[in-house]
Amino acid sequence: MTGAFKAEDIKPKIGSRILNSKEELLSGAHSTAIRDLLEQRGVLVFPKINFNDDEQIAFTRTLGKVAKERSGEEVFPISLDPKVSSGVDYLKGAFYWHFDGTIQPMPILASLLSSKVLPPSGGNTEFANCYAAYEELPEEEKKRIENLKVVHATWNSLLYYEPEPNQEKLKQWIELGEKELPLVWTHKSGRKSLVLGCTAHHVVGVDHKESALLLNGLREWATSEQFHYSHKWSVGDMVMWDNTGTLHRAMPYPMDSGRELHRTKLEGEEPIAA
Repeated sequence: MTGAFKAEDIKPKIGSRILNSKEELLSGAHSTAIRDLLEQRGVLVFPKINFNDDEQIAFTRTLGKVAKERSGEEVFPISLDPKVSSGVDYLKGAFYWHFDGTIQPMPILASLLSSKVLPPSGGNTEFANCYAAYEELPEEEKKRIENLKVVHATWNSLLYYEPEPNQEKLKQWIELGEKELPLVWTHKSGRKSLVLGCTAHHVVGVDHKESALLLNGLREWATSEQFHYSHKWSVGDMVMWDNTGTLHRAMPYPMDSGRELHRTKLEGEEPIAA
């Protein structure tokens, strides 16, 4: 028997806690309700659900198509230990506000993270609801930014943690590409969200000082307390977030602590569009 869908809000403008059992979630009976709530709330927390990798993949499949990693695997271990994860340098950019796959043809719909090993201190994952942040902007600000374009570049995010790379490394980073995107994403649902984060390099056609102030100000607004949620992990927690409308970042923790999370992803279903 599958019981009723059980959820409670964490904060008024972001985050809900899902209270159904593992068996109920794996049944897929609540997949539509979960997807709908994810789009509304940005972040869903499944406290101490204790999914193993196979269960996490199975649950992810109830919600859509699983996006594979570059390695072809469906589960990616997130760790700064090179013996655990192959993406240590890439993961250093996770300490700054970002969307995943900004410059890809279609960014992933959602990520799901399960906690396996905790650090002795720090290591929260923070989220910011960019749907709600856009909706709460004054109308004059919405009009000012509605047609602006922003160049997003992976190399810009890498400069956050290594601001003085050698020339060869910078060339390699630049080859990762860049893309011009709308500052305001109009989704197929009709809702709009801000497209921000550490990949945002400059606003097209705007003086560089004004561009920097605008992007910084909007990021500060979108990540302010009313739109912000910081998840303090317990082993066994799983957190899912809408990657199309929610910024995220990891908070600092001891680099040698062995912190480990396992990620699955849902394939994207719409490109970023004005």
